[in-house]
Amino acid sequence: MKNDLFSIGRFTIHGYGLMIGIGFLSAYLLSDYRAKKKGLDPDHVFGLAGWAIAIGLVSAKLLYYMTTIDEIMANPRLLLDVANGFVVYGGIIGGIIGGYVYCRRHKLEFLKYVDLIMPTVALAQGFGRIGCFLAGCCYGRETEGAFAIVFQNSAYAPNGIPLIPTQLICSAFNFAHFFVLTWLGGKVKKDGQVGAMYLIIYSMGRFVIEFYRGDLIRGNVGALSTSQFISLFAAGAGILLFMVSRKRETLEKGEAAPQETPKTDAGQQQDTD
Repeated sequence: MKNDLFSIGRFTIHGYGLMIGIGFLSAYLLSDYRAKKKGLDPDHVFGLAGWAIAIGLVSAKLLYYMTTIDEIMANPRLLLDVANGFVVYGGIIGGIIGGYVYCRRHKLEFLKYVDLIMPTVALAQGFGRIGCFLAGCCYGRETEGAFAIVFQNSAYAPNGIPLIPTQLICSAFNFAHFFVLTWLGGKVKKDGQVGAMYLIIYSMGRFVIEFYRGDLIRGNVGALSTSQFISLFAAGAGILLFMVSRKRETLEKGEAAPQETPKTDAGQQQDTD
């Protein structure tokens, strides 16, 4: 749990930033590789990733501002801190919007690229949560259980108190999510179904883990945290997308079914009027 890993002169390598960078790079390289295997244009992976990351970062920051609006109203100078404070769901929503805009501009099949990219998004999130662990953010509630972590020099988590290691739990969940989606990518045949399963599985896991988070700065909507509230809509969107994909599959099968040619009696000419 040390965020400042090492320094080269005045340049310090931070664990959080390093893990985010590893996550982005891993997601890009794997998406490029998978695009070639699936017959998609790998040249578009870089551009799509750029749009998704750029708009995703802005969206993640805006959602963070929304969850801390009371503190910002009390101290507007917090708006100037652009390096810290992001909400993952904002990044996911913004990333999807960025990818959609890019695909529209380049006349690409959006759902095909969603299915290509989303498993690697889960992979990047797995590395990102390791970064959270090193920095001490996104920490868990206090616990007396054996499975606990104690921070000593964290600028975010309370130090010297046994906490549920929610960051590591989330990281393990995201890596498992990546493998499940990659496996599904080789099984499902309709565009959009892998992306739909990403939304469904991630939303369910995030909804549960929120009960064990201890950083109350995340905001709430009634009895739910902000992320739990968004999870309900994200899961609903995933279920709807999966159902629409299934319906499209049924319709396409119906259209592809061979039509029987009416039979005529021998020697009888068929009327063509």
